Amino acid sequence: MKLALQYLSDVNGNPKAVQLSLTDWEKVLAKLKKYEQTLKIKSDLTEAFNQVALLKNSKEKKQTLTDFLNEL
Repeated sequence: MKLALQYLSDVNGNPKAVQLSLTDWEKVLAKLKKYEQTLKIKSDLTEAFNQVALLKNSKEKKQTLTDFLNEL
């Protein structure tokens, strides 16, 4: 994504802020939302795989899929 950025500097020439068009800002927000969704899915899958590993190593009685679905 190519953005037309304008940098705002202080009196010493140090960059202090960035300005971009509203259209570009909306594109950045849309892309950020997609990244956040992807990160959430990845995090949820990691947690699920960790739980499966714990269940596999557990000696406790496991719930069957049928029993789980019947509870819904």
